[in-house]
Amino acid sequence: MKLRLALLVAVCTLHGSPVLASTPPMPNWQQAQEETVRNLTSLVRIDTSNPPGNETRVAEYMKAILDKEGIPAEIIEMAPGRGNLVARLKGSGKQKPILLMSHIDVVGVERDRWSVDPFAAVTKDGYLYGRGVYDDKGMTSANLQVLVMLHRLKVPLDRDVILLAEADEEAGGEAGIKFMIEKHWDKIACEFALNEGGWIYEQDGNVQYVGVSTTEKVPRRIRLVAKGTSGHGSMPRPDNAVTHLAAAVAKLGSMQMPMRLNETTQTFFRRLATISPATEAALYRDLENPGRTTAAQEQMRLTNIMYNSMLRTSLAPTIIKGGFRNNVIPAEAEATIDIRALPDEDIPKMVATLRKVIDDPTVEVLPPSTEPAPAPSRLGTEMFKALERVQAQVFPGAVTLPVMLTGATDSAPLRAKGVQAYGVGSVVTDEERLRIHGNDERLSIAGLGKFVELLYRSVVEIAATK
Repeated sequence: MKLRLALLVAVCTLHGSPVLASTPPMPNWQQAQEETVRNLTSLVRIDTSNPPGNETRVAEYMKAILDKEGIPAEIIEMAPGRGNLVARLKGSGKQKPILLMSHIDVVGVERDRWSVDPFAAVTKDGYLYGRGVYDDKGMTSANLQVLVMLHRLKVPLDRDVILLAEADEEAGGEAGIKFMIEKHWDKIACEFALNEGGWIYEQDGNVQYVGVSTTEKVPRRIRLVAKGTSGHGSMPRPDNAVTHLAAAVAKLGSMQMPMRLNETTQTFFRRLATISPATEAALYRDLENPGRTTAAQEQMRLTNIMYNSMLRTSLAPTIIKGGFRNNVIPAEAEATIDIRALPDEDIPKMVATLRKVIDDPTVEVLPPSTEPAPAPSRLGTEMFKALERVQAQVFPGAVTLPVMLTGATDSAPLRAKGVQAYGVGSVVTDEERLRIHGNDERLSIAGLGKFVELLYRSVVEIAATK
């Protein structure tokens, strides 16, 4: 124990962190894992598929636990059944609060494509199967466990630690985070937030890196509307709206916007190169090599669609509508292009570029919202540095990588309020990542236990009395 404490002091000193006046007690991690899994099992068995959501049922389950522990909690609904749970451990107030957040709704399922009941929380081969085990009830159960352990162990705090379990993330957050920010900001106002959006990446049984999301691409969906002359299908027309729309969609679908690295993605690929095999490391370094970047980008486009999307604003045709009978040429056809823009993308300039690429006056490009994107969370904050220090303790030999998400989370509206929000998550492999929002979603039980440890230590590092 003395050696362990000495090492902890050395690590803190090397990283420029003030040593805690008295080291807070650490939980029994095996018991913490078992308790977290029990709660996660119960949460998964409460079906909160959105729509309709019914998140209040999960909020009530959590509130019952918090009530039993003596932790003040309340449920706030925008509409009946759409509950958001808020709980708070009070600190001394010397520093601003930290928010532990997660969403408690889940996406729907295709039951016939699952090998198990998606809402039975089946345990098999060291994994817990069920809709939402990773996205996002695993995070919910971990946050709950951390709050309970801080309370049980009477950890002295300089910051309030707030727990938020929000509704409606999978459908845009109107009944969840947006409602809480607009109507109840005083209950969740904070300096830092830890949310979903990151992961602990494991390969061949070893943790390679801890991904912490600091920003995310911005949904900027556009519609293409082609107009022509209607008529009988037996007499093809040169102004067929479907033909013109199809050509426009094909052009955008094969288009690659220019690569632009920001602080997060540049740091991600540079650090990733330090832990990758030689061939992969060379590929990541070549992204910044003027003589090799074109070839490196093309290889990444063909071999890693997520990394390719991190390099640039992306365009993906997702919906096409046109026609109502097989023998009638319609007068109008339209398509939706799902654009995920880099946070600093110039939207009017981008739309002008798309119109130029389409080069067809019969196809109208209906532009997206130009509302400014929130600034990324910074890499030099106390919170990010704390996550790096704790990663070195829990997963020595790994690295912390800042990540730009290609999708969207509830962190974006918090960042717009000036909160430094970071995405974290449990242990995941390439296979598990593909199951999120898919069939047979699963979560490593041992990995969840390690995530609880990472999360607890990180909160202690940033919030406990120094």
